[in-house]
Amino acid sequence: MPGTDTSDSPPPFDDPFSSGDVEQQLYATVLQTRSPRTAGAIAEDVECDPKTARKYLRWFAELGIVTEHDGHPTTYERNDAYFEWRRINQLATEYTADELIQQVNDLTTTIEQYQQRYDAETPSDVDALATANSSDDRTIDDVYSDLGDWETVRRERQLHEQARQQRTGASGRASG
Repeated sequence: MPGTDTSDSPPPFDDPFSSGDVEQQLYATVLQTRSPRTAGAIAEDVECDPKTARKYLRWFAELGIVTEHDGHPTTYERNDAYFEWRRINQLATEYTADELIQQVNDLTTTIEQYQQRYDAETPSDVDALATANSSDDRTIDDVYSDLGDWETVRRERQLHEQARQQRTGASGRASG
């Protein structure tokens, strides 16, 4: 629409990263990359020159954002350890030690509720199909949803606990 400022509007749903520069588009693509891919394949997704993609991917590798796999051709993939480290640091910065302790306690309570509901220690101990078939009120989709949520809560508790340990330091004394 002529004369309408759309700079504050969100990007189109069908291609949410098209409005950013090449670096942002490559970064967004890397975030979604779960298996090794060549710079050429990533460049094709972003619609940029493979040389440009290689330059940024090497830089991302130096920063630890991606893992660079030597070979012919070289491949790149998201470095999950980097993003886990970032999440832990974010939590340790954003919350006090006492808040992190409370969050760990709340997450533990949620885990215990799932353990009681499914009479199991972990989500992998649950036979989803048998559980759904033996229950009048839970469908297989309900059970799978619970198991996914349960696993997510377990992972979040682990991250919050690591952030708490980071925040309190080796001495165990709470700060802030």
